[in-house]
Amino acid sequence: MTAERVTVSLPPDILSSAREAVAAGAAESLSAFVADALRNQLTRAHALAELERVLGGRPPREVLDTVRRDLGLASA
Repeated sequence: MTAERVTVSLPPDILSSAREAVAAGAAESLSAFVADALRNQLTRAHALAELERVLGGRPPREVLDTVRRDLGLASA
């Protein structure tokens, strides 16, 4: 796979955590770690868009908050 070099700015705490994850073996390199994170985010965004398409729109906030609470997640 070919890659293109880009420059990004990251908060120091996120960069530090990413580097620690790479050092612990979560990815082969920082570039691979970032690529995986972006791929996961894009997959999630596409899945949510498809879900909204199938449901005919975004679920009401009350429903989303109930699901988040039931899953132990913070409200958006």
